[in-house]
Amino acid sequence: MMAKSETNDWITLNVGGQRFLTCRSTLLLKEPGCMLARMFASQEHNMMPSSQDSTGAFCIDRSPKYFEPILNYLRTGNLIIDPNVNPEGVLEEAKYYGIDSIIPKLESLAHTHTVQRDAKPLTRRDVVDVLIGTSTSSSKDKSEQELRFQGTNLEGADLSRLDLRHINFKYANLRGANLTGANMSWSLLERADLSHCQMEGAQMLGVKMVCANLEAANLKGSNFEDPAGSRANLEGVNLKGANLEGSIMAGINLRVATLKNVNMQNCDLRMAVLAGADLENCNLSGSDLHEANLRGANLKDATLELMLTPLHMSQTIR
Repeated sequence: MMAKSETNDWITLNVGGQRFLTCRSTLLLKEPGCMLARMFASQEHNMMPSSQDSTGAFCIDRSPKYFEPILNYLRTGNLIIDPNVNPEGVLEEAKYYGIDSIIPKLESLAHTHTVQRDAKPLTRRDVVDVLIGTSTSSSKDKSEQELRFQGTNLEGADLSRLDLRHINFKYANLRGANLTGANMSWSLLERADLSHCQMEGAQMLGVKMVCANLEAANLKGSNFEDPAGSRANLEGVNLKGANLEGSIMAGINLRVATLKNVNMQNCDLRMAVLAGADLENCNLSGSDLHEANLRGANLKDATLELMLTPLHMSQTIR
């Protein structure tokens, strides 16, 4: 066993041109089986130390940037990595020096750090930058101007009050996004995930949302009616548990949509197509369903109080 005075000897390491002063005990005690410990251990367990520079420092041809967190871990037992240091680089050094106790944690950090940028949700800044860089000049070929966010990840993004008209959001992930007061008129949202979105007061004129997921979304006071005559298409949409109170939805296509447990109080649903829709336990009190098509719709336990116009036999329901 080494004498106490020996373990307290000071050692200078020259790692990639940068000097580190440390105590011998720091290198020996935390990871006695690692390369650094064996370099300076007692005679029977040691390995040949590296060459020394002109000042007597032991030279190690490795990156000082990634070595520093390793040395601090041996000193304190805590792994602390500065934000500007890639954990993957520290992992490689830990493997090189044989610091086995921190390898699992570093592998986890490296995996998180190396997640591809495309897998991370886009932010409001990303969207605004694209909108600002998009030409507003007229062109005969509208397809050349179409702004596409098809299949992108915008989960949780704050897109409130932005002008998002005529944008292709097909298959996009907008789960939990804030679209309060946004103008999404004539946009394509087919099969997009808008579940749990905040869309209160959004403008949705002529929007195409076939088979989109709007479960538990808040669309209170939103407007789907285009005075020019284009109709919003929400055929097959999932609005289970959503809030559409006070929304203007005249002429909207909600054929075979899931509207179970939806709050549709005081909605304008004149001439809306609700054929085959599931309106079970839906609150339609105070809504206007004049000339709405409810053929084959399921209105089990739906609330139909204070209707502005009574339902007629021609609007057959089951």
